[in-house]
Formats: sequence, structure tokens, C-alpha cells
Amino acid sequence: MKKIGWIGLGKMGEPMAKKIVQAGYSLTVYNRSAGKADELKSEGAFVANDIKSVAENSDFIISMISDDAALNTVAMGPDGVLQNAKPGSTFIDMSTVSPVASAAIAETAAAARISYLRAPVNGTVMQAEASTLVILISGPKESFDACEEIFRKMGDKIFYTGPDEQARYLKLCINMMVGISSAMMGEALVLGESGGLDWEQMIEIIKNSAVGSPVIHYKEKTLKERNFTPAFTVRQLAKDFDLMLDTGRQSEIPMPITSHVRQNLSTMIATGRGDQDFFAYVEMLEELAGMKK
Repeated sequence: MKKIGWIGLGKMGEPMAKKIVQAGYSLTVYNRSAGKADELKSEGAFVANDIKSVAENSDFIISMISDDAALNTVAMGPDGVLQNAKPGSTFIDMSTVSPVASAAIAETAAAARISYLRAPVNGTVMQAEASTLVILISGPKESFDACEEIFRKMGDKIFYTGPDEQARYLKLCINMMVGISSAMMGEALVLGESGGLDWEQMIEIIKNSAVGSPVIHYKEKTLKERNFTPAFTVRQLAKDFDLMLDTGRQSEIPMPITSHVRQNLSTMIATGRGDQDFFAYVEMLEELAGMKK
């Protein structure tokens, strides 16, 4: 029986970890807020007091955390994964972080004889609960092969993308396009609204037009009802846009559209919308246009 450790039980981490324990794996979990592990414990998971215990007692250690700083602490700290995991074990990080931070961890993992897979996910909490996430993986191919069964408990579209940081780059590319889509949709809706179009009909027709992407379908109800309870907040998207821009600058990749959208995300945060869903972009534009209801 493969022993799996899980670090990070946030909005996405908790339902993903639950799929692992429900599949019958031996699972040990750790979260800074211990109460978040209660439901996993009721499902049969063991609860660890610290990251060190997870690392020492697991064959595969998975982390799903917030950002570069958190990953550095989890992976590289004295009580972290790479200092305490057994040689021959595998560390899998499923967070959205920068390729630079990830590459530093890869170097340390190799020196410790620990396999390191980068496995960021695309999808929502509902997809995590339904095991229908899209999972992008890069790192040693033999380690991916050994872990593919685990990934398939969490997602139904599994892509191996290469031996290094390819999965990190691809996740940033996808999030870039999703964020820009919210800006494009916001501008289009405000223009249409100014011309007297019916709000719900306009969204319905756009959804079924040539530009009706899956993200527009997913956000249809959000937009029609103007309910911007967050599935993914403006602050979270701004963090990802910062990763994109920082990564692009290192290779002198021009990203003028991404830069413009990032500035408007700052405007959203400054006007009190930072904890709303990022598709609230449309309300900010209505306000700028003097049309705010």
C-alpha cells in the first residue's frame, strides 16, 4: 500500500485529498489550521502535527498551497519535505507557483535523491469534488508513470508535459487567457449595455456565439445574476498575473495585454473588490463608464 502525505487543505486541497482517502490509500494530512482536517479524519485519514511527520512517513508527499513563499517553507524549511523525506520518495506540488521557485526546489530535491513532480491543476472546487480536474504534470517521466494512478483519482484529464518546468509555464499561460477573457467579456458587456441590449439575452447570445468559450459557459450564471461570490478571487488572479509578468520579464517576453489587465486588477482591489470573483471586472468597468447600477 502506497503511503501518501498531503499538505494544505484549502478550498481545492480538501476535496482533492478526500478523493485520495476515499480511493483506499493510506493518507496522512497536515494543515496549519488543524480543524480543517476533521472531515478527512472522519474519512479515515491520519492527521499529523507537522510537515516533518508527513514527510518522514510517506512514500508520496503532495502539497496544495498558496504561493512561492508557502512552497519554499513547505519544501525547503528545516522541518520541510526535502529535509525529512526518505531518499527514493516522491514530492508532488500541485500549487500555482513560479517556474523560478519551482526550479530551485527541483535542484534541492535531486541532491536529496527525492523525485519531484510539478502538477498544477485547472478546474474549480466542483470539479475537484467530482474528480474531473485537468492536471498538468512535468518532472521525471518514470515518476509520473508511478504516480499516474494517484492523479487519476483527482482528475479525468491528465497531461504529462515534459521533464522540467513545462507544467508551471502551461498553468500560467492558461490562467493568463482566463483572466484576459474576463476583461474582454467585461468590456463587451458594458458596450452592449450602453446600446440598450437586454442583459441576460446578451450574455446568452455571446455564450452561444463563436467566442462562447468554456469559461464563458461556466460564468454564465455569475454574470446573469450579478452574483460575484468568489470561485477565484481578484487577489488570487492578481497573484497569478504577477507570476506571469515576472516570468515573462526574465526572458524579455512582451505581454502588453497581460500588463494592462493586471493594472485593472489593482483598480479592483483598490476599490474594494479584491475578495470578489474576478468576473466582477464588468462592474468596475460600469463604474468607470458612469453606468454603475
